[in-house]
Amino acid sequence: MTPLFLQLIIFGLLAAAANVLGGLVLFPSQLHQSYKRFLKYLLALGAGFMLAVALFEILPKTITIWQAANPGDPENLYMPMMLLLGGYLLTQFVEHTIAPHFHLGEEMHCDDDDHSHDLISTRSAYTAVGGLLVHTFFDGVTIAAASQIDVKVGFLVFIAVFLHKFPEGFTIGSMVMAAGKGRRQVMIATSLMGLTTFLGVMIFYFIGNNAGSAVAYALPVAGGVTLYVAASDLIPEVNHHGNNSVWVSLAVFAGVALFFGTHQLLHMASGQ
Repeated sequence: MTPLFLQLIIFGLLAAAANVLGGLVLFPSQLHQSYKRFLKYLLALGAGFMLAVALFEILPKTITIWQAANPGDPENLYMPMMLLLGGYLLTQFVEHTIAPHFHLGEEMHCDDDDHSHDLISTRSAYTAVGGLLVHTFFDGVTIAAASQIDVKVGFLVFIAVFLHKFPEGFTIGSMVMAAGKGRRQVMIATSLMGLTTFLGVMIFYFIGNNAGSAVAYALPVAGGVTLYVAASDLIPEVNHHGNNSVWVSLAVFAGVALFFGTHQLLHMASGQ
């Protein structure tokens, strides 16, 4: 077992566990309420960190790879930028066409013992789960693709993904409960999301090892997904939940600062 493979197994399992734990926070209700108050700050922190990763790690690494593969070609960045845009639009299509959009945690107001006042239909809830499975798969692909380029980049991408995994599990769990389902269905839904993330990591690891150009094509697509999640998913949620709070806005900046601090620590630790 290579060090990279072991690292990816650990990253994949931790990210998957975060999805499940996010759903478990819904039980008991007291913990759910406490976590919901903290949610907006975690979202803001994750948004800032993920945005910085997309702009300062994934995008520059993508440009470097394509320029090295096609030296002297003035249009050698056309394809990776198309792939970046494709990843962004794919996420837009999945989350807002296939899966209905919703605000984190606001769906769950129904009584578990009374399913006659379910806020959403079971079909809508499971459609949302299906749509988010595509998103979580690309979470795993992003981690694996970045890790195969550079261990430090892989670690930074993992942190970015990990920070939004708890809210993600919390969100899908609240939607399943809003459809009148209970703990068992919540655990199934969040476990599927975690499993899909892990599969994304493992599948791309083996593809990347057997196809040298796979990373060059997958990284910009994953970058588009990451950029969408940060700028079009998390930031609007932060704005919605923050209610113009200066502390929530500062948490976004704290996420960016956390990225640069972590990046510097990794740089110092590697001696480069």
